[in-house]
Amino acid sequence: MIDRYWIAFFVALSLLVGAFDASAGDFDPIYRVCTEQCEKTGCVGERCFANCKVPSDGASLDGPWYMQEPLYLQWKHWDCQSDCRYHCMVDREKEKAALGHGPVKYHGKWPFVRVYGIQEPVSVALSALNLAMHFHGWVSFFILLNYKLPLKEDKKPYYDYTFFWNIYGLLSMNSWFWSAAFHSRDVDVTERLDYSSAVALLGYSLILAIIRSFSVTKEAAQVMVSAPLIAFVTTHILYLNNYQLDYGWNMKVCVVMAVAQLLIWAVWAGVTRHPSRLKLWVVVLGGGLAMLLEIYDFPPYEGYVDAHALWHATTIPLTYIWWNFIKDDAEFRTSSLLKKAK
Repeated sequence: MIDRYWIAFFVALSLLVGAFDASAGDFDPIYRVCTEQCEKTGCVGERCFANCKVPSDGASLDGPWYMQEPLYLQWKHWDCQSDCRYHCMVDREKEKAALGHGPVKYHGKWPFVRVYGIQEPVSVALSALNLAMHFHGWVSFFILLNYKLPLKEDKKPYYDYTFFWNIYGLLSMNSWFWSAAFHSRDVDVTERLDYSSAVALLGYSLILAIIRSFSVTKEAAQVMVSAPLIAFVTTHILYLNNYQLDYGWNMKVCVVMAVAQLLIWAVWAGVTRHPSRLKLWVVVLGGGLAMLLEIYDFPPYEGYVDAHALWHATTIPLTYIWWNFIKDDAEFRTSSLLKKAK
């Protein structure tokens, strides 16, 4: 069993090492010349972009405000640099494909095909499905505790960890929302919100793993466990957003927190006699195996589905099983507490 834990650790470590590879497309001289000329002229070949006609003071040259598109349509548009990079990338990849060369990454991303202005439509759809699965799981958890299981005299659930799982549900939905936004439009604000939300969720999930697996029920002990981790995660998020968005350091922090909670849940699943420990094992091992999709990265099929999109797909059934385990745990703990009360 210990061998499995080390396998999960080295899988995550390999993911960390792979994240440091530079994007080959960024150094392609033909691509670089194309983007530099486009940002000066506003054109790639015969295609010219209106976004490149905006002066430095931000005033539009396309006419008065009432002649412009409404805000609900403007979301489809990109800025000059993004349009230049995208169309130069598309043209360069067509040239390379004609010579029999495979695709490469540009600015850390594979060459995807945009759909209605959406950068990675499949990842956006799968992120939305993950959000929906968490919403379904969270709502069903709420209904179970408040309408199906016995309540205390003050109408509160017997389950000790109700508050923690409710916060977890909210953080999960927030994280997947910004994941969808980031894959839709990779701009500075969506990138920072996606990274910050993911770090917050990972940090909180680690706190939850410690509190539940060690059966920390005393409020003072819960504060002692949570406070240092909350302080660290908050500091890390502030560092990323106010000092430097350091991708390498952020990856290290995320991998350490992910591996730590993976090991905690795995060890607990191995020693506990919880009636739903099999579901926990499925989530732990399934999550570890899903990391292989991040390690053995491959370009998007037909410009739409890459390894990262498939990783998003694997988390959908795992999320369903995970929330089923959470609900089973609520029933198990409530039953145990009621027996003790008698």
